[in-house]
Amino acid sequence: MTGACAARRARLMAQMVPGAVAVLPTAQEVARNADSDYPYRHDSYFYYLSGFTEPESVVVLVAARGDTPARSILFCREKNAEREIWDGFRHGPEAALSAFGFDATFTIAALDGQMEQLLANAPALYYALGSDAELDARVRRWLAAVRRQSRLGVTAPAAAHDLLPLLDEMRLLKDDGELATMRRAAAISGRAHARAMRATRPGMHEYEIEAELLYEFRRSGAQHPAYSSIVASGANACVLHYSANNAPCRDGELLLIDAGCELDGYASDITRTFPVNGRFTAPQRDLYELVLAAQAAALHAIKPGHRYTAIHDAALQVLAQGMLDLGLLDKNKAGNVADVIASKSYLPFYMHGTGHWLGMDVHDVGQYRDVNTPDKPSRPLQAGMVVTVEPGIYVWPAEGVPEQFWNTGIRIEDDVIVTPTGHTIISTAAPKSVADIEHLMQQAP
Repeated sequence: MTGACAARRARLMAQMVPGAVAVLPTAQEVARNADSDYPYRHDSYFYYLSGFTEPESVVVLVAARGDTPARSILFCREKNAEREIWDGFRHGPEAALSAFGFDATFTIAALDGQMEQLLANAPALYYALGSDAELDARVRRWLAAVRRQSRLGVTAPAAAHDLLPLLDEMRLLKDDGELATMRRAAAISGRAHARAMRATRPGMHEYEIEAELLYEFRRSGAQHPAYSSIVASGANACVLHYSANNAPCRDGELLLIDAGCELDGYASDITRTFPVNGRFTAPQRDLYELVLAAQAAALHAIKPGHRYTAIHDAALQVLAQGMLDLGLLDKNKAGNVADVIASKSYLPFYMHGTGHWLGMDVHDVGQYRDVNTPDKPSRPLQAGMVVTVEPGIYVWPAEGVPEQFWNTGIRIEDDVIVTPTGHTIISTAAPKSVADIEHLMQQAP
């Protein structure tokens, strides 16, 4: 990780104005209630450049100019034996210098004084513009301090640039080490979904199934869930961001689970839908096979050079046809597939996109459109990108909708790496076909 982070810092500094300074703090600790914080999670951008997970830390980069080489600097907490008794190990500047490959390290208390020196006569400053009021205020103080030296011939940066777009583009293309971590994360999450299927029985509560997921995540070495798990039975599966996870799982219902772990800073994101009693009814099977076919079409569209929107377009074609074939939409009113898509009459049953970027964040950074082209078309896929593919169908009770489909929500989601020749699905440990799901659920938990 240390070598990869150093290489990223070098790549970033090579894109900066010569002699410019970049500053990037990590996330702050957040109080949960009296004398208790939320579990700490570093800032993704900061971790991408540093590999450092301690709070109260800042990365500062100085781009090369002329004969002056580039420099990378880490500011972190000082060693403190007393605080380590209470809160755990701290590297401190000296140990961090050798462990994380920076050119210099200082205590976090030295940040203000050092920044005033580093910004003196620097041509530009890079940071996350407008993203953090405290950082904005601190930058203003640094610049004011530099400007007070104007009588000495010292100049403050004349330009400020948003650092995040540069990092977004870098993070969008994963290197081999990142992809290896994401493969492991997806494998852990896939096993957790399989465990949940084996454990599910009518009468259990959603939170009991959630506990099976969390157990498998942690026992396999994942540090956290990548997001709040969705464990939604029956009609709850029609709520896209359902979070209560407290209802009973009833015989004859489907259970939708959208859950993934975070491993070493990288997320996985898998959704499976399966029958609580282990057997799909005929209407459930019809809807499930439709969503599965839509996902297959979307996956077929993933290869370098294809536009990102091709993924959604392919799934939508299949879903729209299925809605007409199954009677969710009246052919006499809705028309053909082209009519359904043009009028967006599919929206009551499918109201979200078919995926998103995946990486350090579940909905990872990076533009979905080519913003450097005048009409901003959907960007072409490239090897090293990672996407989720997650078509679904959600049927609330409504006039004209066949009753056998009411209160049914189905989503199938996999994690996919774009490769030089096509794609690779990395979440295959979670069963997906009707036959595989039913076979697994007949096994003893």
